[in-house]
Amino acid sequence: MTFSIPSVNILPRLPRWVSHWFGYRPTPPKPLPQYLVWIWSFFAAFCGLCVLQAIFNYSSYFERRHVPGIVASFGASAVLCYGAIDAPLAQPRALIFGHFLSALVGICITKLFSLMPDEERFNSLRWLAASLSSAVAIVVMQVTQTTHPPAGATALLPAVDDAIWELSWYFLPVVLLSSVIIMAVALLLNNIQRRYPTFWIAPSPPPKPAPTPVTAPEHQKEHAEEKLGGNTLLPR
Repeated sequence: MTFSIPSVNILPRLPRWVSHWFGYRPTPPKPLPQYLVWIWSFFAAFCGLCVLQAIFNYSSYFERRHVPGIVASFGASAVLCYGAIDAPLAQPRALIFGHFLSALVGICITKLFSLMPDEERFNSLRWLAASLSSAVAIVVMQVTQTTHPPAGATALLPAVDDAIWELSWYFLPVVLLSSVIIMAVALLLNNIQRRYPTFWIAPSPPPKPAPTPVTAPEHQKEHAEEKLGGNTLLPR
């Protein structure tokens, strides 16, 4: 069972200078030469990850809370959101909700395991919490149609990374902010010569095929031809 989300596109109603930066094009863009794709992929990934790390490494607000400079799984998100921007798994819905739901699953399952009678027992079963978190997160993303492969790593981080585990529930807003930053840089740089995203909530439905003309059966055609020719058959 999956949730079906209708595709609602309000971007055509916005001014062109606005809708362009949200991925809207009135006609499909022409493909770029490969060398330009490589250049923009490198430049966008470099800038996106630099912005992300600069915010978390040099902000006293995050330093006081001992937030890591980057959640490791966002390096993999950069591959999709800057290098494979047409892939359904790279679109904003998958990026934002895939990471957030996976982080929520990882925190909840690891906290359940932390209810063990002693810490030594909990530490000995962290590997099981990590495996279960990723497995459950995969199913959650499939059900909600938000599959984003790097989010599988986001789910297991609370169980395997002490710095992430110490964040506790604060891990959720950190992941959400990180996803938004990755997406914001993608909207800015990917839309200079490329197009991102290809959809926001759901892909546009394919155009309906043109109706095929209905042809009369052969015996009706013969009957009509006989009438036109004045050779209508008379009953005996």
